[in-house]
Amino acid sequence: MAFFFHYLLLTAIISAMFFILLRASRLRRLHLPPGNLGLPFVGETLQLIAAYKTENPEPFIDERVSRYGSIFITHVFGEPTVFSADPETNRFILQNEGKLFECSYPGSISNLLGKHSLLLMKGSLHKRMHSLTMSFANSSIIRDHLLVDIDRLVRLNMDSWTDRVFLMEEAKKISFELTVKQLMSYDPGEWSESLRKEYVLVIEGFFTVPLPLFSTTYRRAIKARTKVAEALSLIVRERRKEYEGGERKNDMLAALLAGDDNFSDEEIVDFLVALLVAGYETTSTIMTLAVKFLTETPLALAQLKEEHEGIRAKKSDSEALEWSDYKSMPFTQCVVNETLRVANIISGVFRRALTDINIKGYTIPKGWKVFASFRAVHLDHEHFKDARTFNPWRWQNNSGMSCPGNVYTPFGGGPRLCPGYELARVELSVFLHHLITQFSWVPAEEDKLVFFPTTRTQKRYPINVQRRNTSS
Repeated sequence: MAFFFHYLLLTAIISAMFFILLRASRLRRLHLPPGNLGLPFVGETLQLIAAYKTENPEPFIDERVSRYGSIFITHVFGEPTVFSADPETNRFILQNEGKLFECSYPGSISNLLGKHSLLLMKGSLHKRMHSLTMSFANSSIIRDHLLVDIDRLVRLNMDSWTDRVFLMEEAKKISFELTVKQLMSYDPGEWSESLRKEYVLVIEGFFTVPLPLFSTTYRRAIKARTKVAEALSLIVRERRKEYEGGERKNDMLAALLAGDDNFSDEEIVDFLVALLVAGYETTSTIMTLAVKFLTETPLALAQLKEEHEGIRAKKSDSEALEWSDYKSMPFTQCVVNETLRVANIISGVFRRALTDINIKGYTIPKGWKVFASFRAVHLDHEHFKDARTFNPWRWQNNSGMSCPGNVYTPFGGGPRLCPGYELARVELSVFLHHLITQFSWVPAEEDKLVFFPTTRTQKRYPINVQRRNTSS
């Protein structure tokens, strides 16, 4: 028995060594970027996950860029992958979507979002649906229809704030309610809060092994996704009946029902699931981190207060913000830009090579994944002075920026530019306005940032709030 065990062990070691030598020989012939594919099958996935549990925002890429340069190979989430921390290469990847590259994400994300989500659509269908989504989040729609709801729902949530609040939780409630309202015309209530709690579980499963048998988190996420789909299916069926009866509403769901594509209920549900994730997770994190960064930068907070108090002084306490008010927030836009740059809610995008691709003297083989890292570029001192310091003044008259525009890509780019980029900026600006003019606050306890599986604070950023006397 002992002999048999040692025989199996020796066979496994020899097979692994043969695999590594064979792979190394093939890599030399392909003229790949430098790097290390790590262990057979596992690659460097464990190193990546462990690295992002530190306080360094980009440890995995930092270490490899210093060793190999801004383009390198690794093996993560089960596949060989070319990582790019080079802005020109990132732009090339984004602009050649559908030509040389196609959208490709880990199986856990694909399974949980659904095969009909905007993130996974390709070709002409993606182009049409991306345009439709952008048409419901452009400046004129926000100005004429959405701004009044944004202002109202932010105020409604803040009305319940007393003493100690977990800002991340409150921001998530606000962003989720805003997204539900914009997509389906539903006001907040027990239904939306119950749905939001299921969404939390779905998002936790995004960066797990997509095997229910081996991952409790993924298994829980699949069950939550089923509940979300059931809840949204009921809404879609009800609205389809209303539409067939002649009732019309001006929201995304109405446009999906009225479109020429004749989408099934399942397709519409997948589409809504992904848009709710996009509107919920990213915007709430930006809101929280903007407040954290401002709290840690008193001069910036003081200048922002001056700007918003000036706007509020011209209005009554209960009067809603108007589009002209939003366009009168120049320093707020500097804060928004810098929060997006430092926080990097979207750290980068995965794509898959459709053919062998030559770039910067290297070959990316057909079928390989590529990861265009926005965060690595945003935090590179070659592109931004003191890149890892929160400095909103760098955006005043573009001072502090001596680099081409393709180094700042918080919303991606190319055909898959985030369709809600302007809406996110407006929501954050309105949120900051009401927070600053209604409250003073201090951190309830020290809270640190973590960067895996998503950027967030460890303790949901607890703060002690005190309502300001605005009548004087």
